[in-house]
Amino acid sequence: MLEELRNEVYRANMELPQRGLVVYTWGNVSGIDREKGLVVIKPSGVEYEDLTPGNLVIVDMDCKIVEGDMNPSSDTKTHVELYRSFPGIGGIVHTHSPHAVGWAQAGRDIPCYGTTHADYFYGSVPCTRNLTAQEVADDYELNTGRVIAETFADRKIDPLAVPGVICRSHGSFTWGKNPAQAVYHAVVLEEVAKMAMYTVTVDAQSQTAPQYVQDKHYLRKHGPGAYYGQGN
Repeated sequence: MLEELRNEVYRANMELPQRGLVVYTWGNVSGIDREKGLVVIKPSGVEYEDLTPGNLVIVDMDCKIVEGDMNPSSDTKTHVELYRSFPGIGGIVHTHSPHAVGWAQAGRDIPCYGTTHADYFYGSVPCTRNLTAQEVADDYELNTGRVIAETFADRKIDPLAVPGVICRSHGSFTWGKNPAQAVYHAVVLEEVAKMAMYTVTVDAQSQTAPQYVQDKHYLRKHGPGAYYGQGN
């Protein structure tokens, strides 16, 4: 079932350690078939060297296993809640990449200090609030997804223009039109988190890039007037 999506999700998962975004089993990728309402996701706690397309798990939008002999990722409810909340996305990545986690543990948004950030994220990468003790006790993973969606709704952020978030005291989630693009955004998020950390190390009072610079760099790659690359 869903062989093409299985292979996409497998390749995307295997890219995480190749890109230095995970150690051990600290990450996962999923992809969704919107028409069928099914999600393919990494099994929980499986080492990357043991991962195959065949041992990925398929779940429905109630997180019930449709196909697979292993437990799905412990973050499955977060992934499914994000698919529900952000209907334009087709793949999700979760990692604990160190620079992104540094900002998450500090409870700070990642500001847009320069053009590299602006090329991919239209504004700061938001940091969510901490979950309450009750939210953690009731359903930690589901409520993680809900708090991410709440953050974007409250701040009126377009999840397609800012394809990632850092969760307070936790790690990052990124997404894209498919699993491969979600991984691409995870790589970019970690790089801009690192650049931002260097920036505040050099000057703690650094200012964000002017809005007109952010606009130029984001919009030359995205939207109807985009002209970067060969495909526009």
